[in-house]
Amino acid sequence: MHIPDGYLSPQMYVPLYAVSGCVLAVALKKVKNEVSTKEVPYLAMAAAFSFLIQMFNIPVPGGTAGHAVGAGIVALLLGPWTAVLAVSIVLIVQALVFGDGGITALGANCFNMGIVMPFVSYWTFKIIKGKRSGTKIVNIASFLAGYLGLCVASLFAAVEFGIQPMIAHSADGRPLYAPYPLSIAVPAMALEHFLFFGIAEGLVTALLFSYILKHQSAPSCAVKGGIA
Repeated sequence: MHIPDGYLSPQMYVPLYAVSGCVLAVALKKVKNEVSTKEVPYLAMAAAFSFLIQMFNIPVPGGTAGHAVGAGIVALLLGPWTAVLAVSIVLIVQALVFGDGGITALGANCFNMGIVMPFVSYWTFKIIKGKRSGTKIVNIASFLAGYLGLCVASLFAAVEFGIQPMIAHSADGRPLYAPYPLSIAVPAMALEHFLFFGIAEGLVTALLFSYILKHQSAPSCAVKGGIA
């Protein structure tokens, strides 16, 4: 889901840079106020985990591959604002150092994977679990949190691709950036992420969340987020 350079027009990536920058500024302020000094290592561990898990690509039919992001599990354990910061740091390092994701598309990638995904995962878990307790409901809620977080983020990316022919084209109507309309971009992204990558993200989220809760090693900020 890392968008490379040349796929998004300035009409798209400039506003997304602005939105992502504003949200990151808010996240930084909230993390400074809400996360104690002793919990800072958890933020570093979350970023390291997200970076590591994105290195494992899953091949799918058609010659493409994808990966889990880790934003869901970070949001459940540390809260969505910490997840925004941790995942965005990873995406920035990947783009600047490893060339994974474009520089012009960095704002869009941070928006999709670093903002949309953590909040969708967080609120999916809270809504499904509610005030109920028990291993089964926690496992279901955490799986769906990871699954829907990644799938919704992929749909945002698909829409960003799909509207390019409408907002950026030459005088004769030829697309200047991503050439495929919504009717192609959305189904293509949805098929891969709903059937493959979303399931992988959901399993990673559910298994890790269950393990951490079982061994009582979740940081206190998870309790502050109302998850644990």
